[in-house]
Amino acid sequence: MKNTGPKRLLVTGGASGIGASIGRLAAERGHRVMIADIDADGAEVVAREIGNAARSTMLDIRSSEQWERAIALCNQELGGLDVLINNAGIVHTGLARNVALSAHQQTFDVNTMGPIRGMLAALPFFRAQGSGQFVTVCSMTSFLPFPGLASYAASKHALRAFHHALALEERETPLSFTIVHPTSTETPMLQQEAQSDEAPMAFLSEAVTPDYVAEIVLTAMRKKTVEVFMPPEQARPVRSLGTNPRRLRKVIALAEAAGRRNLDARRASEDERASEETVTDGIPS
Repeated sequence: MKNTGPKRLLVTGGASGIGASIGRLAAERGHRVMIADIDADGAEVVAREIGNAARSTMLDIRSSEQWERAIALCNQELGGLDVLINNAGIVHTGLARNVALSAHQQTFDVNTMGPIRGMLAALPFFRAQGSGQFVTVCSMTSFLPFPGLASYAASKHALRAFHHALALEERETPLSFTIVHPTSTETPMLQQEAQSDEAPMAFLSEAVTPDYVAEIVLTAMRKKTVEVFMPPEQARPVRSLGTNPRRLRKVIALAEAAGRRNLDARRASEDERASEETVTDGIPS
């Protein structure tokens, strides 16, 4: 598969957040996109906003049968499939002991097994056509044990390992593999985390926009970059810290305190904006 020219993309989690931004930007750059999401109505709205370059489908990534149908639909509606962008994910915030076992299980079913099912569904198709690219939107938490997001981080650890293992297995084929690790991003997921007091480390760094992440993802796709860290200057210390549990235990209290200060500032800013909007709404037009 050449680096230039329009591609046909299947983007999961495309109804909102990073997935929707990837779909919009991909279409702007001349690609054709299948917007896939368990929220079928939301996916359709995004596809309609994009226009003729996009189609939509309902896809529960936990279902192998739905993955097969989604890929078949790409053939039917887009004329084929060149790039699978695994982006969909969920989070259950809270201390591990307070999160229901069913919620931990759901996190792994969606964040790990969902993308795995997708890769395994697309793999024979890509191998048969002699080209194809897997783009995995993972997380910087894949390098860190993360209090308050234990199963989320663990699911991303597992996803990164599978992605790279599959890439090694397919190293003699023409298929390509790219994995991107976003930092905190302003999505509905981050809003959910902001409502909890139990995952302050999610707010250690300033959140970026979904559009910013989409730019990084599509650039990595075009260049076929093996792995991308966000922000790049934090890659080395984060990876080093994640593999040094003794040091991590020494700094975790400081990290959580810093994240909590940022979270408090975020909440104060949101409250201020809400107050200003209330006052504005009360002014007669």
